[in-house]
Amino acid sequence: MSELGLGLRIDAGGGRPLFDQLRTRVIEGIREGRLPPGTRLPTVRELAGQLGLAVNTVARAYRELETAGIVETRGRFGTFVARADPADAAMAAAANAYVEAVRALGLGKHEALRYLDSAFG
Repeated sequence: MSELGLGLRIDAGGGRPLFDQLRTRVIEGIREGRLPPGTRLPTVRELAGQLGLAVNTVARAYRELETAGIVETRGRFGTFVARADPADAAMAAAANAYVEAVRALGLGKHEALRYLDSAFG
């Protein structure tokens, strides 16, 4: 298992693709506050070397994070954690739509939470 100085761990023997593990670890680091907005991430080559991964693996993780709006690349200045978590806006919109549907059906918060618990299994 390799670890990035920012607390990111990648398990080369794990069942998930390495780029996906890296992508997920960066998101977890952001949500847990270890990677606050504006944090400069290592270059693709630096991170690949630190973790013992192929450059293309790290590049793919960074591309997917950038496409999702989680990180932003500022040309030769590097890749940075985005200022806002796009999941916040998406989840707030989804929650509001769900509450509207619940209210339209005449249900309350207790029933709505029961359906959410059931959906999560």
